[in-house]
Amino acid sequence: MGIRLHFWGAAQTVTGSSHHLECAGQNILLDCGLFQGHRQQGREMNAHLALPPEQLNAVVLSHAHIDHSGDLPLLAKQGYRGPIYTTPATVDLCEKMLKDSAHIQESDAEFVNKWARRRRSIGVAPGNGEATPLYTQEDAAQAVDLFKPVKLHTPQLLAGSTAEAGFTTSTTDAGHMLGSTSVLIEAREKGRTTRLLFSGDVGRKGLPIIRDPDPAPAAEYLIMESTYGNRLHQPIGPVKKKLAGLVNRTVGRGGHIVMPAFAVGRTQQVVMLLHELINDKAIPDIPIFVDSPLAVNVTDVFRKHEEEWDKDAQMFADINQDPFGWKRLHYTRSVEESKALNGLRMPFIVISASGMCEAGRVLHHLKNSVEDPRNLILITGFQAENTLGRMIVERRPEVKIFGEPMRLRAEVDSIGELSGHADQRELLEWMAPVAPTLKRVFLVHGEPDAQQALKEEIERRYRLDVVCPKRGERYQVG
Repeated sequence: MGIRLHFWGAAQTVTGSSHHLECAGQNILLDCGLFQGHRQQGREMNAHLALPPEQLNAVVLSHAHIDHSGDLPLLAKQGYRGPIYTTPATVDLCEKMLKDSAHIQESDAEFVNKWARRRRSIGVAPGNGEATPLYTQEDAAQAVDLFKPVKLHTPQLLAGSTAEAGFTTSTTDAGHMLGSTSVLIEAREKGRTTRLLFSGDVGRKGLPIIRDPDPAPAAEYLIMESTYGNRLHQPIGPVKKKLAGLVNRTVGRGGHIVMPAFAVGRTQQVVMLLHELINDKAIPDIPIFVDSPLAVNVTDVFRKHEEEWDKDAQMFADINQDPFGWKRLHYTRSVEESKALNGLRMPFIVISASGMCEAGRVLHHLKNSVEDPRNLILITGFQAENTLGRMIVERRPEVKIFGEPMRLRAEVDSIGELSGHADQRELLEWMAPVAPTLKRVFLVHGEPDAQQALKEEIERRYRLDVVCPKRGERYQVG
């Protein structure tokens, strides 16, 4: 009786969120995310889903970030045709993001094959095997067709379940990004109901654009993220002053700024902050470019879902100003426009995906910037292990970009204050309302050091049983 939990992704790591729940013969997935890291390791992990698609009744998606949604096209490719429940904003974001992810998969396979053919032509690579994408844009479109939008705070009986047996879910605002949720699951079997809360990614109070997270609802069991479980963020308030100082210092020495930023959420927040700084004349009127086709498309989704904005973003709209677009800002769409930025010989800012510097146009900008000490590489979010972004944050003397070793001579800084993830103190505060009813906590979406620190704090403060499951481990609750 109760719920059988199978932890498949984001288990003692921060990517690839995926948790399999089984009750009364019904099987659901919480998230179906892409593991991001070394190419071969990522391919191997992403290719193996938590369970065969024909055994799966429903998917519940907490939010649109690719480490939570990015394996959904593979699920569709392998035959899944059931519903994927999520918020309306997440549906619209995933339509753009999953297509973009598939395009990257296809481009990567094409690049690897071209490189391999070149090496074989000169006799330095064996075999004739061709790399294939994990999934295609057609698979992504198939996955998007399966989405079923559900509003916040609205109970949803999942496919295959009944009022007597199976799963009902409802969602609260997680405050992490547009459309992000925490998911409350009620599992019924043989007259007993078990309540389990999945935090998704918990946001922070006071983030630009996004509303603050809702308090955690009552539950018996909690699956909670732990990305910053061993850290405390700087207050969000001073971030504008810090950003202004970094921009002014770089402009003063004639350099330019490359800001790797997630296309969803972080790009829009940074754009709004720069908008405010220029309006306040706190930074000079230099060209600002958003160089990411995905970010351009996603920004249109942000404009569409004004109901998700916080009061500050609403104030921009009330005075007839678009927080995501003004005359100084240039959204580049074509490859030619992107390449032209590398020929500029003046101070400018380029905001470009991906957030962890693993793919996309930002790699070209980094290649043309990292060896010049006048420039600034400004990191805007968490960088997972084994990513180029992590190596830059660690200020490695040398980094590889497109396989070419390059000296890291540019200034490196970060504005972690904009992180969409709650820190240790904020996670403890978020879970405070549910702590009195909890029997056990499962920590996910965090590296081992972060999880251990948060585990110890939860045990000390709330006297709860805390587990940090490994990939593949199974538990029964209730």
